[in-house]
Amino acid sequence: MHRPDTTIMAFGGKAPRIHDSAFIAPGCRIIGDVEIGPDASIWYNCVLRGDVTRIVIGARSNVQDGTVIHCDGPMPGAPDGFPTLIGDDALIGHMAMLHGTVIEDKGFVGFAAQTMNGCVIEREGMLAAGALLAPGKRIPARQLWSGRPATFMRDLDDRMIAGLQMGVGHYVENARRHAALYDGQIDGTAEG
Repeated sequence: MHRPDTTIMAFGGKAPRIHDSAFIAPGCRIIGDVEIGPDASIWYNCVLRGDVTRIVIGARSNVQDGTVIHCDGPMPGAPDGFPTLIGDDALIGHMAMLHGTVIEDKGFVGFAAQTMNGCVIEREGMLAAGALLAPGKRIPARQLWSGRPATFMRDLDDRMIAGLQMGVGHYVENARRHAALYDGQIDGTAEG
């Protein structure tokens, strides 16, 4: 749903495709070839700019406040360019910067972390807060990487993975509560 102070616009003949159940917060800029899946949430002041190739946000994934997502078009050695593809149930922390990256289902990117062209975060992989994943690097499934440049820190256990998935559920529910503010269903001055 289009919110006040939100830009959702076509570019180069391609318009964003946003599922009816997705939450788009005020202040977002969603431009061009961008697809946002069911129950996904794009939080306040995010920029998703699909002007040279595509961006996909999967079902129930959240892109938290102030995040910037871009991509790169075709170039020598990369005829398909570098789209940014985020799978289902992913958590993207506040102020992250993702560029030409694939994040598989249940992947996690911490606060203010950065990824560059050709990076892959495999299923249930995690890039720590403030980390920089250099071009072409891959975080294997269920590994935590940290640092600038990011390197392997440790494997993630079942308890950590379960905690991250609780975060996914929290964001789906919280997005519904925020959406209700703009749909006039609840009083925005009340505690919730």
